[in-house]
Amino acid sequence: MRIGVIGAGAIGGTIAALLDRAGHEVEVTARGNGLETIRSNGLQVTGAWGDHLAHVDANESLTAVPELAFVCTKAQDAVAAIDANASRLAGIPVVIVQNGLEGLQTAASHLPNSTCIGGLALYAANYTQPGIVAVTATGNTYLGAGTAEPTAAIRAVAAVLNAAMPTHATANFVGCQWTKLIINEVNAMPAITGLSVQQTIADRRLRRIITAAMREAVRLGVGTGIRFGSLQGLNDVMLRTFARLPLSTGQVLPLLMARRMGATPNLGSTLQSLKRGQVTEIDYLSGAVVAAAEAHGRQAPVNAALVALVHEVERTRRFASVDEVIAAAGA
Repeated sequence: MRIGVIGAGAIGGTIAALLDRAGHEVEVTARGNGLETIRSNGLQVTGAWGDHLAHVDANESLTAVPELAFVCTKAQDAVAAIDANASRLAGIPVVIVQNGLEGLQTAASHLPNSTCIGGLALYAANYTQPGIVAVTATGNTYLGAGTAEPTAAIRAVAAVLNAAMPTHATANFVGCQWTKLIINEVNAMPAITGLSVQQTIADRRLRRIITAAMREAVRLGVGTGIRFGSLQGLNDVMLRTFARLPLSTGQVLPLLMARRMGATPNLGSTLQSLKRGQVTEIDYLSGAVVAAAEAHGRQAPVNAALVALVHEVERTRRFASVDEVIAAAGA
């Protein structure tokens, strides 16, 4: 099958390389050093799913019309990437693998003649060198749309991707997006401190703030009628229970998440963006919680503080000390 992957970073690079390994004809889009490296040396994936060097077509935008496409850019870059490739995406299934809550609806508004499908990647991968992706922890990818059962088209696309990497068609995709938003609460603290996800969770002072941010997001979801989807061992009952626990007891949740990540340092996507000198997508992670709260006349002060701290690191290129974090976001 001819497959296009727009954005060959940690998530898109993994998808592209593993689809190539599964025998598909893959074209990726990339920019700068990443594009040149993939053109000259190929796209290399290493780590938890094995090693593979994929010799794929690479261009700034798609040059051929694929039968299936994946949009895997950062959330803030998605609209420009979709518009740049719109003529190649018309009339085909397009999977939007994106953080945040609005990616699928935004894509559908820009691709009215395409079948837009939401995607959530639960594996962990580092992309800190051009053309090289290291998968640090395996995990499922979930495809769906809205709150209903997956359609036949979604199931068909899931079957294609499942032949390359573990993939499931899921019901209640909106609820799954919210669960992924809770999981992504671990992303801000590494970007603020320069530490790995595991290191930030191991620090009891930082773990308390991470837990408070997670609980704030869960309570917002509960208060606005969200039924959380089942992802990575988390489900609606567990998250509602977590939201009622004392803050000290609730810290078991990020500790369990860190254990699932294993010993290989997980930088988180936000810190990886900083290390590449790029703008982060924090406004679509912790910032999505803040935006959802404001839309319902509520507040999310812990998440708002984390967003502000990440933007301060973007501005100054200086990581914050633990004491500085506590002073700004202490919960």
